[in-house]
Amino acid sequence: MRPTFSIILFTTASGTGYGLLALAALLAGFDLLPADRWLGAATLLLGLGLVTAGLLASTFHLGHPERAWRALSQWRSSWLSREGVAAVAAYPPLLLFAFGWIVLGENGGAWGALGWLGAAIALLTVLCTGQIYASLRAVPQWHHRWVTPNYLLLALASGAVWLNGLAHLFGIAGTALTGLAAVALALAWAGKQHYWRSIRGARPVATAESATGLGDIGKVRSLERPHTGDNYLLHEMGFKVARRHAERLRRIAAGAGFTLPLALTVLAPWLPPAASTFATLLAVLSLSVGLVMERWLFFAEARHAVQLYYGEDTV
Repeated sequence: MRPTFSIILFTTASGTGYGLLALAALLAGFDLLPADRWLGAATLLLGLGLVTAGLLASTFHLGHPERAWRALSQWRSSWLSREGVAAVAAYPPLLLFAFGWIVLGENGGAWGALGWLGAAIALLTVLCTGQIYASLRAVPQWHHRWVTPNYLLLALASGAVWLNGLAHLFGIAGTALTGLAAVALALAWAGKQHYWRSIRGARPVATAESATGLGDIGKVRSLERPHTGDNYLLHEMGFKVARRHAERLRRIAAGAGFTLPLALTVLAPWLPPAASTFATLLAVLSLSVGLVMERWLFFAEARHAVQLYYGEDTV
């Protein structure tokens, strides 16, 4: 599948934003984050900004962005519609939670309950995003049991690293946040590695013979292409990335997105305050680069079954 910048930006930015908002709300509700107005403003405004930027970016992929609101009506059958409904529903409780924390200086009690509600809807939105891809049987690399869990793990890991970096920046860092970020990163890394190994060693789920129903006759091959020129299917679903190139990008994504941020997160508490803050912010930057590359690979390595009619032997 062709990686599209707007969708990559949407899934990475909104995932990080929802993860940051969910963790901030959950930890504040358990009195694990102080009701510091500046920390609250930086955390919640950044999270809401990332979510909003991601949602706006997703509309750029539509042929008619002005009709995006119509997708909300299909929530009974469409994960895309459910994602949109959940994304809209998350704003009221999170905005009220932000008001209580930033304006009133309170992030517990009733305001904390609103934060928990917003956190639950935020994570539900990420789950719906993962299910959009996991429900597509025509793309074997997406119709995989680890796609949705990885979306959730990556959202929580990126949110935890961002929250740890902001806490260091405002001088409110603690071992709990550092431990949370390290554990979340380790789990997300393990989940992604398992997914990569799984799709790399997976057997084909469809062949040209099974797609055409002519397998009983023998080997099926295309005599000529269905089209003399490029079309939408070839442009969007015929994108290929060389195996050697994909392996190299995986190593870069693993290093920038997981290994380096994890090392910096674990090292930060042992450094002087200024160096510790720099390390956590460098971890944020490295993770962001790694996530963009990871998401690019998620699309580039996916192969749609329609390519069996355009000369591919297996998918």
